[in-house]
Amino acid sequence: MRILGIDPGLIKTGYGVIEAEDRSFRLLEAGVIRTSQKDGIQNRLLKIYANLIELAEEYHPSVLVIEKLYAHYKHPTTALLMGHARGVICLVSAEKKLRLVSYPSTRIKKAVTGRGHASKRQIGGMVKELLGLRTIPAPDDVADALAVAISHAYIEKV
Repeated sequence: MRILGIDPGLIKTGYGVIEAEDRSFRLLEAGVIRTSQKDGIQNRLLKIYANLIELAEEYHPSVLVIEKLYAHYKHPTTALLMGHARGVICLVSAEKKLRLVSYPSTRIKKAVTGRGHASKRQIGGMVKELLGLRTIPAPDDVADALAVAISHAYIEKV
């Protein structure tokens, strides 16, 4: 099964495409889509959209997986801005007829590391091991997106 995992963000949207079969994983593509505040919200969202459409067309994933939105009451603006990026991601899912799945961050961390409150370093380390990489994917947004994809394979028992 091909899985596109996404770590949504307006400044950096991490993505990772993996092939999962019998609890083994192969990395197909991973990276980050960067936007700049000076480009305005509409152009930033367009860039995220266009890049994700291109990924979907190139790799033909069967599912798109994202982390559920978590909003801390002290930072409501962050949640609102991330909501814009998530909306574009959902639109890509609908347009490309990809099943959309979302999991809470604690579920993703538990599936990948065995601990629901694992650190970024622990997540990156497990992603590195599970994908047989030489180094931990960087920046964290890439490792997080790959963790999202891997967690789906574990949760769905692919």
